[in-house]
Amino acid sequence: MSVDVLTFGCRLNAVDGETIRAHARAGGAANLFVVNACAVTAEASRQARQAVRRAARERPEAEIVVTGCGAQIEPERFAAMPEVARVVGLSARARPETWARRADAPRVEVEDALEARDVSPPPRDADILRPRAFVQVQTGCDHRCTFCVIPFGRGASRSTPPEIVVAEVRRVLSLGAQEAVLTGVDVTAWGADLPDRPGFGELVRRILREVPELPRLRLSSLDAVEIDDELVRAFTEEERLAPHLHLSLQSGDDMILKRMKRRHARADAERLCERLRRARPDVAFGADLIAGFPTETEAMFENSLSILEACDIAYAHVFPYSARPGTPAARMPQLPTDVVKERAARLRAAAASRLARHLDRHVGARLNVLAEGGLIARAADFSTVRLAAVSPKGAFLNVLVAGHDGRALSAA
Repeated sequence: MSVDVLTFGCRLNAVDGETIRAHARAGGAANLFVVNACAVTAEASRQARQAVRRAARERPEAEIVVTGCGAQIEPERFAAMPEVARVVGLSARARPETWARRADAPRVEVEDALEARDVSPPPRDADILRPRAFVQVQTGCDHRCTFCVIPFGRGASRSTPPEIVVAEVRRVLSLGAQEAVLTGVDVTAWGADLPDRPGFGELVRRILREVPELPRLRLSSLDAVEIDDELVRAFTEEERLAPHLHLSLQSGDDMILKRMKRRHARADAERLCERLRRARPDVAFGADLIAGFPTETEAMFENSLSILEACDIAYAHVFPYSARPGTPAARMPQLPTDVVKERAARLRAAAASRLARHLDRHVGARLNVLAEGGLIARAADFSTVRLAAVSPKGAFLNVLVAGHDGRALSAA
């Protein structure tokens, strides 16, 4: 029996992929190849289609199924591919019976994402990434950024109840994880749909209180405008909470932020980073930034370049703007493709310089790092560390930093 799942995109997709694999194996699936597609950019969609064609050439006997946000948003496009046996959408992929061996399975099983209400945890036998395991706390999004299709792929924001989150943290620990990474589409929206509307900071506190054996808790991408006071206090007081925050900034220019329909201004991001730096001086910031958004002038782009310095961004994820059909931004005046690419390249170059400066701060210091296998480890602030000798995956090591190559630290 062979069940292969190829996942593209975000951490949440990675959790979904292991859930699918567990359901398929339990249902007796054989010769199944699942492409868990992302839809965040046109390039992500292209890569998924390319993977389908490659799988058909290399695994001609396999049943190829496409799922993920790509399948939910573009079901007709994937269904039109002769290599694809089935297209499975958001709600169907969470049902165990979808992945059982059955002759009557519909070729296209895609329901309205906005009607989805599932917040099911992974099966108890679902595998995890070690030693840093992703734990879903939330899915979906209630916001409508003008460039984004994810609400149509994931549906409305839905929170995983806190007791289920705590149980999942304990499960990943039992499977060998040393770090839990809380993930979702809009994780700081967690709790808004639950009784008494608890805040995300309360969930973080509860995990650290009820799972004292957890060595390290990390947070995934956060919306700057939704970070609550309790979360800031947790950063101040909880050493097991990794001093690393990845912020969904998208731009450093106020007019572009308005046209993106973001809910923060540049000054809000700067104030937040300064506040968190005071609360936790060793904090490292990451950020998502889009280059070449429609109507972006050179001056507006310069504001995105300068926010790297203003917010002391160490890890920038740069995306060249990609028009997604059906979004308001796709109807705005578009920039030439070469301009978008050139700005993305400049933003990445500036980000690389910022990362090198961040790594400079660690040279000569001792760090407690988590070995990820082979010669690679990860510091609490997310810095990659190249080890001098192979160490067991999941081991915590105290290392002296001898230098860096601009991308990773080197241990003596």
